[in-house]
Amino acid sequence: MDPLRIGITVGDVNGIGPEVIVKALSRRGILELVTPVIYASEAVFAPYSTDGAFTLTFITRAEEAGEGDISLISCWDQEVELTPGQATAAGGRAAARSLEKAVADLKEGHLDALVTAPINKSVMPKDDFPYPGHTEMLTQQLGADESLMFLVSDDLRVGVVTNHIPVSQVAGQVTQAKILEKIKIMDASLRADFGIEKPLIGVLALNPHAGDEGRIGTEDEKVVRPAVEQAKEAGIMALGPYPADGFFGSGKFKKFDAVLAMYHDQGLIPFKALSFGKGVNFTAGLPAIRTSPDHGTAYDLVGKNQASPDSFLAALFLARETYLNRERYEEDTANPLESRMHLVYKRKARAGKSGGGKSDRKGSRSGKR
Repeated sequence: MDPLRIGITVGDVNGIGPEVIVKALSRRGILELVTPVIYASEAVFAPYSTDGAFTLTFITRAEEAGEGDISLISCWDQEVELTPGQATAAGGRAAARSLEKAVADLKEGHLDALVTAPINKSVMPKDDFPYPGHTEMLTQQLGADESLMFLVSDDLRVGVVTNHIPVSQVAGQVTQAKILEKIKIMDASLRADFGIEKPLIGVLALNPHAGDEGRIGTEDEKVVRPAVEQAKEAGIMALGPYPADGFFGSGKFKKFDAVLAMYHDQGLIPFKALSFGKGVNFTAGLPAIRTSPDHGTAYDLVGKNQASPDSFLAALFLARETYLNRERYEEDTANPLESRMHLVYKRKARAGKSGGGKSDRKGSRSGKR
């Protein structure tokens, strides 16, 4: 399999995004698996690329990316004022511009997948980024009716019914229809994206003790359980609702291929407690593939050479793995003639967009000319 062309957004230029990108793409053998296309500027990486392992090739279109190169598409006409370790409006604008250009190429099919470095939502420009987060932005931009924030690692997979909303609004947005929809997205993703033929899904309760027979709320009996039963009727192996504390505390989660939590912190706190630094934020339900590391901008680590690239590397590997799993799933679920024709077409298409080998526009070490 040829290296996949994967777009990379720089995220907040004042956070650890640039550093972990440099560290990840400097790893030996990584360019045999992916052909990265970074959306940023050369100056962003200059403080972190000192050993010559991170060398940029300057291109103007994603299709020009050559195998074995780390390609860069410049995203802004004037150089961004960098203030490492600080949240600034300029950093937010740069992050928004990087994301805008990368998503446009993803939509046009010029990228096989997208990996997004972390942003600081508080400094993102509201005119250019009127979204609670990456998940909501990509769902709208890629034309999906709904998506699933899906945190995955070798130890655990957790999705959430509600994303970035205040806790005071959670109960009102946890509806039977929405739970069922998220279960269906999770089931489809486990089959197509993760190659699990018969996934088993655990569904968490909204209330403590699953409502304790109505003493602590009735939502689990009147809303969550009926959604789980509907999923079963649709042929999905879903069980629950389970009280969240005992479910994770007893290790019951290990029996399931994935877990659906009702709200952000209910799912992400146990996930990050068990998998932080090696997990990936995957957006399930989209027509294109997007992954992201499981950490934030970490301003307190900037400039200290302490930021780990492990989660970013995991995001790159998952983007590649998901792409290949989707290919296999499409082939396995199509009729034999269609499957073979589809495979031939995709191979020809990949050969046609290989970039024609190495570019002759190689720059010197990032930050030095």
